[in-house]
Amino acid sequence: MSRLTGVVVVLVVLAMVMLFARGNGTERVTLDLGLFTFERVPLTYVAFGSLFVGMLVMLVAGIHADLRVRRFLRERLEEEDWHERHLDRSQRDLFASPHEEEETAS
Repeated sequence: MSRLTGVVVVLVVLAMVMLFARGNGTERVTLDLGLFTFERVPLTYVAFGSLFVGMLVMLVAGIHADLRVRRFLRERLEEEDWHERHLDRSQRDLFASPHEEEETAS
């Protein structure tokens, strides 16, 4: 059922995009970017361009957050590994077979 829901959502978004592009295809706006000003830019270009730039910003922010989490988990795993390697040696004796105990005693 989730695959059908995904397809329906994509089709609805696609229909909305087509209606927006058709309804605003002839609209022209002035785009002021601070350093540059563009006259008579189609509104659909501005809308889709801003959508694309927003997706890129979210991708970069997501990658940054993901790398931070991975670094934290890697450090935690290394710390746990260090603690496990330096445990009290008596715990090894609990799990040693009797044959191994004789070898270590001699």
